[in-house]
Amino acid sequence: MQKITKEALLHSYEGALTFSNPLTDTISTDQFSAAYPEHPEWAVGPFRKDDSLTFRQVQDWADPTGIGWTADSIFNPSVMERDGKLYLFYRASPRKESVSSRIGVAVYHPETGWQDSPSNPVIYPTQDNEILGCEDPKVYHANGRYYMFYNGIWTIDRGEEQAGQDPDVYPLGDVGCDINVAVSDDLIHWEKLGLAVPYKVSRFWAKGAVIPRNAQGDAVKIGGHYLMYLSEGCGGTTHVGRSTDMVNWTFEPQEYLDLGPLGGSLHEVACAIVDDGGNPGTDGGKLVLDFFYGDADGQFSAAQALYDVNEPFTQKAMHRGGSLAWGGLLKFGGTWMFAQGWDAPSGSREMYFYRADQG
Repeated sequence: MQKITKEALLHSYEGALTFSNPLTDTISTDQFSAAYPEHPEWAVGPFRKDDSLTFRQVQDWADPTGIGWTADSIFNPSVMERDGKLYLFYRASPRKESVSSRIGVAVYHPETGWQDSPSNPVIYPTQDNEILGCEDPKVYHANGRYYMFYNGIWTIDRGEEQAGQDPDVYPLGDVGCDINVAVSDDLIHWEKLGLAVPYKVSRFWAKGAVIPRNAQGDAVKIGGHYLMYLSEGCGGTTHVGRSTDMVNWTFEPQEYLDLGPLGGSLHEVACAIVDDGGNPGTDGGKLVLDFFYGDADGQFSAAQALYDVNEPFTQKAMHRGGSLAWGGLLKFGGTWMFAQGWDAPSGSREMYFYRADQG
């Protein structure tokens, strides 16, 4: 693994400034959360924009690495509520979906609106496995604290292929992706704790620490453990992690999602929600996985799958249409909601909020 240096960070930043992806530049939230003729009671959505919550990042951050870093796009956020205020965690990048990302937080007060934190960036590259950036925060409340799982991106040394990667099944690229974890007591100041998914599991690539969350953003224990659904990486095999403290995890291969009713192939699970009545050990508790997939025609699509909280790997139903809320759905103002920056015009640094039609 390449050592993190100022020169290496500058090289990553300069490369990010030339990045462009025509596919992700045209993604719209509406194409995923659209209304369909059939809408089962358990499914969440469809979603419509709530313009009253739009966030605009208007001021550049100070650059703690001293390379002249700036951002022109913000996206892939996570939202939490604390004491009646919203905390918006977002990925900021030199170009949309580029490397050299960092993570910031903005706070919304119903009476005064949004304020970007003067502590930003709250997560930025300081470790070797973050040399190409820190991305896509997922924030949970548990055990009286807050836990952020984020992707650390790094350059793979070709001599590191000894980790059991099968090049014929899931070839190793030039970039590694880790799931790192940080902890906070106030949602502003974060302490990095390091790697959440070991390399013997990730095979140098794991994305999306999807942990079931309730309407208040609390991680929900199922069967006495917190569960983490891993869907991208890990040698091409879906895994599930278990933990009692949100920091130390054990993982094993686990099938939990069958796209047969829809056709196509899975890209990544975005989030998992437990409804208000879905406390493990009760009857009728619902668990919903919201996921990103390529449909039978290869088009980017979203869908949701239904489970019972007491049988979290046994799929009961599926519905086309979802949120792709990478940081999870939250109930605020009485309805499920989430944020996403895909729809913002290039260079605008805006974040839009969406609400479900039903509570």
